[in-house]
Amino acid sequence: MTKTIYVGCGAGFANDRPDAARSLALDLATRQGPRYLMFELLAERTLAETQMRRLADADTGYALRLFDFLDPVLDLCLDAGIPIITNGGAANPRAAARRLRKQLASGRHSTAKIACVLGDDLLEQGQTQWAPQPSDGRETVSINVYVGADGIVDALNEGADIVLCGRVSDPSLAVGAIRHGLGWAADDWDKMAIATATGHLLECCTQVTGGYFAHPGRKDVPNPANPGCPIAEISADGSVVIGKTEESGGCVTVRTVREQLLYEVHDPAAYLTPDVIMDLSAVTAQAVGPDRVAISGVRGHPRPDTLKGLVGLRGLWFGEGEISYAGPGALARAQLARDILRERFAQLAPDVSPWIDLSGVASVFNDHQGQYLDRQLSSAIALDDVRVRVGLLHADRDLINILLQDLESLYTNGPAGGGGVRRHISEALGTQDFRLPREAVPTTVEWF
Repeated sequence: MTKTIYVGCGAGFANDRPDAARSLALDLATRQGPRYLMFELLAERTLAETQMRRLADADTGYALRLFDFLDPVLDLCLDAGIPIITNGGAANPRAAARRLRKQLASGRHSTAKIACVLGDDLLEQGQTQWAPQPSDGRETVSINVYVGADGIVDALNEGADIVLCGRVSDPSLAVGAIRHGLGWAADDWDKMAIATATGHLLECCTQVTGGYFAHPGRKDVPNPANPGCPIAEISADGSVVIGKTEESGGCVTVRTVREQLLYEVHDPAAYLTPDVIMDLSAVTAQAVGPDRVAISGVRGHPRPDTLKGLVGLRGLWFGEGEISYAGPGALARAQLARDILRERFAQLAPDVSPWIDLSGVASVFNDHQGQYLDRQLSSAIALDDVRVRVGLLHADRDLINILLQDLESLYTNGPAGGGGVRRHISEALGTQDFRLPREAVPTTVEWF
């Protein structure tokens, strides 16, 4: 019989739902053969955020909710021999490993093997020469590289029960499991493309099982409040079937699979990853049962000579303020509030360019200059519920605060009936990507 392994994904971003992962782990525990559970917990800004927490406290810096995901499944996975793989180590996999080791020390899994995959953090290593230097006065707080599956494979080959990574590429979490479970060679490019396509389908978790998909009346999803986590079945012959947790909500259909295959793919014929250049141009998806879709036709080309790096930058502040107008003439009063704010901001801070939306008229499609909003206002129907929203970005936090205070002064200095003011200031983290030679970023495995 052809060997088959199972890879389930219990999270697609840092603030996903931990409760769904418990059902996923229970499902995986009933299956026969090698099984793996992955948590994808990083986005581009997440590393800068976690690095800032690490700078403030050396015992932090991993994904903020990492243990919200680990704790409900840890004993179950260790009992069933299901390795857990996550990039939730973020800016400080060692700190996560130390906490996990302490947590396991007094229980029946005190000998569980915890591996950290390291090497992606260039700032920690002092290899800042590869990264562009900010020219606008902002401070570099993180420099990380999207690395591939090699370190995960090394850790699993040496018996790791939990693999904590930093900026491993999202699909590489699954590629590492598949290479370990099926023994596929790192330079078998078609196999690596199949593994990467599988990881790409899994990496956003419930997006492939009906999350981020529903459009009432056009794309209906059963029980959308409780979509099940995805489970991929990968066989040694290269066949892949995507399913989901048994008896869960959501759905796996040809349409959910096709949408996720193309999600964030810049070029379907040449999608660059650290493990392979993936070609999806001839892929087919076919339903093979209820909530079961097979994919085929994935092709691969030799992996790129360079890797993508990402610089996290601090030094700007983001201010946000809102005020509502309701009742007769609400739209006209909100428009007047916008005009007043423009004039006041020009007087107080001519170098600040505010972003002003009128929620209910233009917000999602609005632009910095407000041209879309102006077009909408020229033909807008009468509204009796409008909220003015202002966004401000500047290096001077005090100046941002002054402008937000001026917005609040609309209570007594603006159109009639303004209320519900909200204002907030937070540090604005930016990112900048770059490329560097692959050989400059060797990964290593450290044990805890």
